[in-house]
Amino acid sequence: MDDLSIFVAVCDDRGFRAAARRLGLSPAGVSERIALLEKRLGVPLLIRTTRSVSPTEAGHALAERVRPLLNETRVALQDAASSRADVRGLLKLNVTGAVMVDILPPLVGRFLAAHPQVRVELVVDDRLVDVVATGCDAGIRYGEHMAQDMIAVPIGPPVQRLALAAAPSYLAARGAPSHPAELPAHDCIRLRFSSGAMVEWEFEKAGETIVVDPPGRLIVGVDGAASAIDLACDGHGIIATFENWLVPAMDAGRLQPVLPDWWIRFPGPRLYFSSRFMPAPLRAFVDLVASGKPIPDR
Repeated sequence: MDDLSIFVAVCDDRGFRAAARRLGLSPAGVSERIALLEKRLGVPLLIRTTRSVSPTEAGHALAERVRPLLNETRVALQDAASSRADVRGLLKLNVTGAVMVDILPPLVGRFLAAHPQVRVELVVDDRLVDVVATGCDAGIRYGEHMAQDMIAVPIGPPVQRLALAAAPSYLAARGAPSHPAELPAHDCIRLRFSSGAMVEWEFEKAGETIVVDPPGRLIVGVDGAASAIDLACDGHGIIATFENWLVPAMDAGRLQPVLPDWWIRFPGPRLYFSSRFMPAPLRAFVDLVASGKPIPDR
């Protein structure tokens, strides 16, 4: 089972070094274990080049069949470890960076305080991924299409808004737009997901929907959203992002709302997980989310 776990990790990470880092082993040790596994099976499982490692056809088929078994084995072991009154083990979540600013941290803090024997690993990834295939217990996403065997529960505010704001100094110098179509003529601060896609600027008012794609004088990755908001506060342009991220700066007078009548509303994030198995730490986290006080929707 250990060798199979190492093999699946190499397939997922596309390399011995990356898998070794995640598993806490040496790259040479990982390579040796894979070589022994291939010798026992009598077939090559990986194609090795100087630049990459990828599974052979037999290796890909083996990884696809073994991966869910390894996940269920891990869950069974965690449930056995949590069979006493206290919950213990690892809770591994694959989450979008949007929930890392103000939605997820307080929930994780309450969860750790309630379950001192549990460890939490947060994998921040804005791509659409199969959370079970990546070895995670659950994911948190916005509006992602769920597979039939997945369960989704709301986490955080039930409704959020895409808000625009700019510093008073910027608006005094450049004026405030009266319609979204005027935004391309302004200095705009855009946010880019780790997937490479830009955060879409969509607006709605009185049945009219419009999508604007300003070039962006400043482009910042979503993991640097706090810095992007600071740049907006310093007068470098109009920023569009989650309203709850902008509220502190607007309350402090560092930013002013722009086109508030056009801000679009959308459902808040959801925690989703497989209905086939639920390890004890995940069950405890879902219970906490379901029973906790909701974060206010501004």
